[in-house]
Amino acid sequence: MTPQGSFDVTTVQFAQLAALIAIMGTAVVYGTDVFCALVLRPAFAHLDDRALGAVAGFVHRYGDRRMPIPGAVGLVAAAASFVLAALAGHWAQAITAGVAVALLLVWLLLYIRVSAPINRRLTAAAENGQLLPDVRVLQADWDRIITARAILQGLALAALCLTLIL
Repeated sequence: MTPQGSFDVTTVQFAQLAALIAIMGTAVVYGTDVFCALVLRPAFAHLDDRALGAVAGFVHRYGDRRMPIPGAVGLVAAAASFVLAALAGHWAQAITAGVAVALLLVWLLLYIRVSAPINRRLTAAAENGQLLPDVRVLQADWDRIITARAILQGLALAALCLTLIL
């Protein structure tokens, strides 16, 4: 038994801290994907092809450089929360953190297989001042999965929040 007032950090508390860190990283990516789905997608539909290529290319240039940090923090911390909760035998927390990890991995797979190749093409064209003849098709393919990406991030965030309250 811990004496009153002393600071005793347990494995469960580390699991909760990891979940909190995961929430913070995941929330950044979730908010960005929601913004893209709700704001950028319809706004981009009103741009002419040259403007679409330039704006989308430079948005992805900066996004692909900066967004991996909060994304990796979210995924690694969610995995740490899962492992620590499992080690502590807190199965409800372990399950919700594990669900979050699975959702984030599905999101990552969608990003790597669909979004990233499109981002690279749009970025290269924008940096070189080129207009891609298929810029609308590329953007439509990117738009096709942004809602799914936002939903996956939102569900992962909800699972991580449950990890804190269980």
